[in-house]
Amino acid sequence: MAADQVQAVLDRALADVAGARSTSDLEQVRVRVLGRSGELTGLLRALGGIPASERPRVGQEANRAKGRVEAAIAERQEALRTAEHRQSLDASTLDLTLPGRYTPPGPVHLITRVMDEIIEIFEGLGFSVAEGPEVETDYYNFSALNFPDDHPARDMQDTLYLAKPWARPAETVRGGGASALPAPAQPATLLRTHTSAMQIRYMESHTPPVRVIAPGRVYRRDNLDLTHTPMFQQVEGLVVGEGVTMGDLKGTLIGFLRELFTPETPVVFRPSFFPYTEPSADVFIGCQQCHGSGCAMCKRTGFIEVLGCGMVHPAVFEAVGYDATKVTGFAFGVGIERLALLMHGVEDIRLFYENDLRFLEQFPQ
Repeated sequence: MAADQVQAVLDRALADVAGARSTSDLEQVRVRVLGRSGELTGLLRALGGIPASERPRVGQEANRAKGRVEAAIAERQEALRTAEHRQSLDASTLDLTLPGRYTPPGPVHLITRVMDEIIEIFEGLGFSVAEGPEVETDYYNFSALNFPDDHPARDMQDTLYLAKPWARPAETVRGGGASALPAPAQPATLLRTHTSAMQIRYMESHTPPVRVIAPGRVYRRDNLDLTHTPMFQQVEGLVVGEGVTMGDLKGTLIGFLRELFTPETPVVFRPSFFPYTEPSADVFIGCQQCHGSGCAMCKRTGFIEVLGCGMVHPAVFEAVGYDATKVTGFAFGVGIERLALLMHGVEDIRLFYENDLRFLEQFPQ
């Protein structure tokens, strides 16, 4: 076998491919040339019978010819399929005046919808909306909020720390008046565990009075189960001014919760502890499933915890340069997923993030 034999087979195959009038004709050419008993296949099998000195060169020519035939067949096949498809369309059966098929738009995700409802309520109460970085420094996430150096929340078991520092972008503020120039980039070392960090950033660039909420994603080292997820949505709120009291805090949150649920929703405040508020409280509402009679969801108590709150600690005001002798304030934080579970009777938080249409379609617009 010589190289001229390979060339002859190649020339004949390319001519046959170019002359094929249908995909079935093309398949016949492929089988004749490249099939198990094909011409090129036979030449490749016969390499062992030629002198060793010629074998590499002839083998290269044969493999090159095989590649050219395969490429020519693929190109011709695509052209023939396009032509056959066009021929199969009978122009007399097409009515170009018919309207297109309607594709209904997807509904807003349940978490987004609950978030929008919360923002709308607080904007109606005169709150601005502040958004900031999800990658934070230890200072804004912990130190400025009066977390001691040995606080458990700083541990790797609770907080997701970055291996390398990262320069943060400047935060953006909607509807709260003029803000100061953005601070220079600073190294950030963790994924924020709460949006309370935005309270510090906002107060650094605004003078009292302050009335702002900070919605956004937060991250913690939680295992994924019925009620926990390592990433979730949160809304933090902050009010600062002269003469702000615990009564203002209670009135604001009771009004918010009764607007979000029902006007008759029972609301209970119980003492708690947070490093950045004093006094602090956990807020409970009457169970929306059993209406106070006791069930598995509320652990037979008739009430479910929905958020934490308290009066801003003077150490927080000191960190941002506010005079704690002249102003007071309150802060609160609420998890969006927890509220969505209660508002819509969902029992598993994982359903919010699995993108299962059977679940999502139960909550149309």
